[in-house]
Order: sequence, then structure tokens, then C-alpha cells
Amino acid sequence: MDTPQTLPVLTDTELRVLGSLMEKSKITPDYYPMTINGLTAACNQKTARKPVVEYDEQTVALALDTLKRKGLVSTATGGSSRATKYKHNFGIVFPVVPSEVAVICLLILRGPQTPGEINTNSGRLYEFENLDEVTEMLEKLSGGDLPFIEQMPKRPGQKEVRYRHLLGGTVPEDDAYDEPQHRPSNNDLEERLSKLETDFAQLKEAFDKLMKELS
Repeated sequence: MDTPQTLPVLTDTELRVLGSLMEKSKITPDYYPMTINGLTAACNQKTARKPVVEYDEQTVALALDTLKRKGLVSTATGGSSRATKYKHNFGIVFPVVPSEVAVICLLILRGPQTPGEINTNSGRLYEFENLDEVTEMLEKLSGGDLPFIEQMPKRPGQKEVRYRHLLGGTVPEDDAYDEPQHRPSNNDLEERLSKLETDFAQLKEAFDKLMKELS
């Protein structure tokens, strides 16, 4: 399979579903591939998730459908269970090794992380030897022709840099501080457009009134 030239732009729901599959493939292999019921529970987990969500099975099913079309998820066959099960294909679509998948998975599920946080939180996904190995991995994932992550600007008073993934989705408000590359959400754009339309209407009304007075 040829490696895509660009990363897919995923929604928050797609990211949560993909990240949950990545995580459970490592920490609960006996229950992987996953049923939609188990995957929904994994998405709605209260721990190791940012933000915490409450998806229903239909929401997860729709995300699975779009992820399948993007080649990032496939269904598993065989076994005694008749229930459809799902697995991620991230390591097949992209040339990444398990340690790299672990880092990307953490950033998807927990949001931006420092190298120290990644080293602490990655234990069940992948056991790094030390912080230097994590740093080396982050440099590799943020470089090359197809970077998967990027370093974020430091916050005032912050000692460690943080990294985030480049697969799309919304950056939580408290993680978007002092971030010049943060893109406004659709809601932000709609509010700005609405304000511009209102301002334009008021200007036009004032202009028309002035023209009538002059004539």
C-alpha cells in the first residue's frame, strides 16, 4: 500500500474512535478487535480522555463508517461471535512503528502533552526506556516529509514544550493559549460572518438615509 502524501483531516468524533481503537489494541488485546458496544464505552471513558464525552452507538457507528472510507478502520471476521468487530489500520496506512503509534494515540486521546507527560502516560501502550527516547521519537514524528505532530508555542512560565497531533479536530480552549496557528471553529466563523452582515446592513441603512437627505 502506498503511503498517503498528506494526513487525513479528522473530526473530533473520528479522532476519539480511532484513538480508542489504538489504545485498546494494546491495553486490552483480549477484547480487540472491538464491538461497537465496547468501542462506545471506550470512547466515553472518564479516565485518560480529554475531553470526556457521551457518545451513543449511532454516533460511533457514523464515525466508523467515515473512518472505513478513509481506510483507517476495517471490520474483523472470524471467531465465534456474530457481532461485527472493528480494528484500526493506522500502522498499515502509515509507516509508523508501535512506539510512534503510542505517542500519536496519547496526543489524540489526552490532547497536547509534554515529553515528560508522554513518558509517564505511555506505560500501558509502550514502555520507553527514558525521556531521551521520548524526545527522539517526538523529533522524528515532527520531522520528515509527512510530520504527524508539531511542537506548540510555550505558555508564559512554562518550562517544558508541548506537542500536539496534526490529524485535525478541535484544540481544547485551555490548550489553545498563545497559539498563532490555532484555526477558528465553524461557530466562531459563523458568529463573525453574522456580525459583519449586521454591520453592513447598518452602514447601508445610514448611507441610504444620507443620500435621501442630500437629494
